[in-house]
Parts: sequence; C-alpha cells; structure tokens
Amino acid sequence: MKIINAIIERAKDGTYSVYCKDEIFSGAGDSIEDAIQDMKAQMKFYKETAIKEGFKYPTFLNSEYEIDYSVDPLSLLKYYVGSGILSLAGIERISGINQKQLWAYMHGTKPRKAQANRLNAGFKNLRDDLNSIFA
Repeated sequence: MKIINAIIERAKDGTYSVYCKDEIFSGAGDSIEDAIQDMKAQMKFYKETAIKEGFKYPTFLNSEYEIDYSVDPLSLLKYYVGSGILSLAGIERISGINQKQLWAYMHGTKPRKAQANRLNAGFKNLRDDLNSIFA
C-alpha cells in the first residue's frame, strides 16, 4: 500500500490548506476536515477526468493508499485553541511554553526553531497519550 505524505497548514485568512509532499494533489477549506475532503475530491476528480480523456494518472489511485497527514504546530495551536477544544493553559502544560508566548504565536509572532520544536514535541506527546488510551 502506498503512503502519501501530506502537510496541513493554516493560512493568514483562517482557512486551511493541505498538499501532498511528493504528489500533485492539494485541497483547501474553512477547516482541516474541509481541506482534507477537498483534496480527496480533487484526487477522485483527477482520476475520473484522466480516464475519461485518456490521460495518464498516478497508478496508486487504482489501488489502496493511505494519506499520512502532518500539521505544522502553529496551525494546530490556532485550530485547537481557536475552536475551544484546548486551552492555552493546557498547551502550556504539554509544551512548557508560557501562555503569553503561545498567545503571541497564535497572533503572528514566529517562534524560534527551539520553541517550535517544543510545541511540536508537546503535541506529539499528547497524540501518543491519546493513542495509548484508545489503542
């Protein structure tokens, strides 16, 4: 089974985009879910159109494939805090970055590489904890 790597990012206007690292497909939407669904619809449309018009298309579209999504940590921060699912206090606990700094990141301050890595590690730890509970 082919694994396709895709990256999800939040745009300045609050919308989300998803794009494949090594393939031509992308999508956009008002939420992460909308962007993912848009990309999947584009993949299906591309294949259907290529078959109809007699063009070549990526052969993995004929079999099972999996899309591995990566979300940049600032997009995760904006998404989960903005939607009320997580709080800055909770993210402070998982990342070790104080709430004022997290707020600044949500509102345009670009984190240094070390801080971005801490934020990313915090989200990965949260993911691992949730996976161990629901596995």
